[in-house]
Amino acid sequence: MNAKWLSLYGLKYNPFRPDIPCDALFVTPAVDAFCRRVEFGLADGGFAMITGDPGTGKSVALRILEHRLRKQPDLVVATLERPVGRGSDFYREIGELFGVSLQPHNRWGGFKALRAIWAEHIQTSLLRPVLIIDEAQEMVPNVLTELRLLASKELDAKALLCVVFAGDGRLPERFRTEELLPLGSRIRRRVKLEAASRDELAACLDHLLATAGAPQLMTTELRTTLAEHSAGNYRVLMNLADELLTVAAEREIPRLDEKLFIETFAHPVPARPAGRKR
Repeated sequence: MNAKWLSLYGLKYNPFRPDIPCDALFVTPAVDAFCRRVEFGLADGGFAMITGDPGTGKSVALRILEHRLRKQPDLVVATLERPVGRGSDFYREIGELFGVSLQPHNRWGGFKALRAIWAEHIQTSLLRPVLIIDEAQEMVPNVLTELRLLASKELDAKALLCVVFAGDGRLPERFRTEELLPLGSRIRRRVKLEAASRDELAACLDHLLATAGAPQLMTTELRTTLAEHSAGNYRVLMNLADELLTVAAEREIPRLDEKLFIETFAHPVPARPAGRKR
């Protein structure tokens, strides 16, 4: 959305796009409680997990968590960008994330170098470094096993890393398999994000509009309508609201209402086929 359209509504930014500022993200009680549990466990490390269906807010929860963690002085927070990588790719990426030059052919050397860096970080900050992994259900089993072994020390008595997984419903199922149960059984902090209620979706809209600087952009009736038509899904809600805002800006409509919703999303009734002439 260009500057002219933003100024039309007094918006600082488009509140319905994924790249809004972290401070403006809507934090649900469940996400806030999970973040606090992870923050509380930084001195001990270990594994945590966010799961939920697409559109329930997993990636937003990770953004909120990462933003909060990065405010802590001297804490190293890294995000794995390519969870689908094999063992050699995994070592290349994790080495780059933590500033260690690793040789994929020397897995043992990389193993020792990473653990030494993490141990040094713990000694100086008294906190475990954090590794965040989105779409973790795509990770290959041997990489997950490698990560479990990397993060464990003194016969599993101590953890060198805090790892936060996020994924859809396939992730907890994978952790219940015989191959990955040793890792799944070590996940201590969990949150499962469910479909949002109508009131939660409406509260999200109110929050986003207020933080973007235009609390009166939508009528109360439209906010209720959007919440009711989003099927409990935050992503659907954002897509609907973004489309309405784009249409309104093109037409220079001063305020978004139910009439605009009907005009934008109403499906035209198909014409009846003409009868055959006899």
